[in-house]
Amino acid sequence: MKVVLHTEASPGLGGQEIRTLDESHWIAERGWRVLLAGQPGSRFIEHAHARAIPVVAVRMRGPVDLRAVRALASLIRRERVSLVHTHSSIDAWVAGMAARWTRVPLVRTRHVSIPIRRGLNPVYRWLADRVITSGEEIRQLVIAAGARPERVIAIPAGVDLDAFAVPRDSAAVLESVGLASPAGKPAGPIVGSVAMFRGSKGHDHLLDAFARVHARRADARLLLVGDGGRRAWAEGLARDRGIADAVRFAGFRTDVPALLGVMDCFALASTRTEGVPGSLLQAAAAGIPLVASRIGGIPEFVDDGVTGLLVPPEDPAALAAAIERVLADPAAAAARARTARKRCEEGFSRETSIGRLIALYDELLAPRR
Repeated sequence: MKVVLHTEASPGLGGQEIRTLDESHWIAERGWRVLLAGQPGSRFIEHAHARAIPVVAVRMRGPVDLRAVRALASLIRRERVSLVHTHSSIDAWVAGMAARWTRVPLVRTRHVSIPIRRGLNPVYRWLADRVITSGEEIRQLVIAAGARPERVIAIPAGVDLDAFAVPRDSAAVLESVGLASPAGKPAGPIVGSVAMFRGSKGHDHLLDAFARVHARRADARLLLVGDGGRRAWAEGLARDRGIADAVRFAGFRTDVPALLGVMDCFALASTRTEGVPGSLLQAAAAGIPLVASRIGGIPEFVDDGVTGLLVPPEDPAALAAAIERVLADPAAAAARARTARKRCEEGFSRETSIGRLIALYDELLAPRR
């Protein structure tokens, strides 16, 4: 049986880690044996256990952690790993060296659009047999850093279309986030976002934009789904802007499809880095009108005025205007949402993404077989 080891050195749980967990599950459905390695005590390991995905705790202290290299090499040999797939900076080094030591192929995914420092870049130029990027924009960044173009492949995240085709306006979901009226329906339009609370997600700009919207639509509400180190900071911003009563912080949730189903507009205010975000694809699959920053790989999916609305990053006024455009013309917004759902079906489905990923794995393993 073919065995793939996915490694993740991040202690948190955001879109990158969730994509890895999702893909691990989908790869296993295709007949592979999947094994994960993550930091002890991390949320990545916690959620791998919850999803019954085999996972091993390996302390990865830094990019030159020889103890971690030895531990991963031992794991590769013991579990007869066929291929290693890395996802973060630290594990790209230590798992990359372990893969080279044990002579198994290595795939590295670059999830973010932060520019890569030019130079030797051993991870991209020497350690990785292939580099996957979550969009064409990131692919060009990796090539500019010195990777050979034929070794860099853009494979955006896939979305489970059936899982996100959910009924709208569930009274139970509204009740769980404090947005149900006595009739069980939302009192006004709901603007929502699903994103980890970190600086690059632009929650401050989204809150500023929503304050403008709320000043003209007092019945509007903002639903923020996710968790992270900057959540308390964002809650403070909502209080400072006088909109705390109109903003709901839902925290980390596993019922994202149902939460998307109560939204009238999905807004992603990312500022510095993005691939093709999984949450954006999920909102499109759920048929929710999209508003997003023109940054990273987002324009590879959101065609302004066709599949959604694009705004400049860090521009609350433009973001507010786009949200108000969605709320003011629901028929036009719904037409864009239908086009976005169709685009998911044609090129961003789970089947398309996993099919391309496994084809890449098989290509690397073919010479060895």
